Amino acid sequence: MKQRIAILGSTGSIGVNTLEVLSLHPDHYEVFALTASTSVDALFAQCCLHKPAFAIMADAASGRDLKQRCTAEGLAVEVLWGMQAIADIAAHPQVDAVMAAIVGAAGLAPCMAAARSGKRLLLANKEALVVGGHLFMDAVQAGGATLLPIDSEHSAIFQSLPDDASTWKSLVDKIILTASGGPFRARAPGTLGTVTPLEACAHPNWVMGRKISVDSATMMNKALEVIEAKFLFGMEPRQIEVVIHPQSVIHSMVQFVDNSVVAQLGTPDMRGPIAYGLSWPRRIQSGASALDFTRLAALTFEPFSSNDHMLRYPGLSLAWRVLEGPDSSPAVLNAANEIAVDAFLNGRIRFDQIHHVNLETLGRVRFMRPDSLDALIALDLESRSVALGIAQGLG
Repeated sequence: MKQRIAILGSTGSIGVNTLEVLSLHPDHYEVFALTASTSVDALFAQCCLHKPAFAIMADAASGRDLKQRCTAEGLAVEVLWGMQAIADIAAHPQVDAVMAAIVGAAGLAPCMAAARSGKRLLLANKEALVVGGHLFMDAVQAGGATLLPIDSEHSAIFQSLPDDASTWKSLVDKIILTASGGPFRARAPGTLGTVTPLEACAHPNWVMGRKISVDSATMMNKALEVIEAKFLFGMEPRQIEVVIHPQSVIHSMVQFVDNSVVAQLGTPDMRGPIAYGLSWPRRIQSGASALDFTRLAALTFEPFSSNDHMLRYPGLSLAWRVLEGPDSSPAVLNAANEIAVDAFLNGRIRFDQIHHVNLETLGRVRFMRPDSLDALIALDLESRSVALGIAQGLG
């Protein structure tokens, strides 16, 4: 029987890559539902090609537009709209696996719904764990969901760890997340104030959306990944290390108590971890190119702790700060960063002011212990409001 797949955020880079992998295995997977925010043209094209049972837009205007187009084309797809509809499809009884690729905190509610419903949850939305934290992991456990990381770094760690998760604490010394360093790894820190959005989005190795490309340039994406790794693998913050590896060949590593290291290598292509998440514990063809070890350049590594890198990427150290702080700290940091990156992309603040917005927001928001999804949403909204005020003051 084919596995029915719901792709949340199907028009983004992860969603598009997921559809490419699925198209290689039509006898094993069926596209059941596709969702998008406002990209009507892209989702309509995907509906024509993949013919899902459901297609969902985030807002009513986009949803009505898509419905009209699908009806005119004679497509047998049920078009819905609204964030509740997206959460409902994530929990739909006919869905076997959910690719969670919605960017930002907006993906939290659908991820929670999928977790509570016991789905195979392919997590490309790191913010669900960063914002949801213990609450999200409790939902995974209570629902009996299978949580599989899709971020290349966390997929690499998962592939490097023993199958028996109960042994991780006793066998693992630390996990080592690799980071490319983004487009400004060699740029003088004092010149970052003049960085343009176009420059920040020009990642040297990966093809990604604008928001995550900026996060890679600031290395805030790595800060979020440190937080995510803590919850995914049950490690203490001190057991998580970051090294800069410009070639993006080693995607991450695990160092065990005997000081042996297991690493996962591959080309910088998200179809690899997507295929692994879809097929685990088996493996299937991904469409990604194989590494040619006879042509590889030298693999190099740089410590994050060098003076220049500390100045270049001040936001990375916030990961360990918030993990040692109140439970709600990561959610506040994530909300602030989403506002700051949006302000930078729209020309309201400078690139080097993103960290200022994040740091100031952490200092101004009243922390609490969120005990429900509604409490997390309220905290997220409050943090965004604070961050927006700070960003407006810088403009």
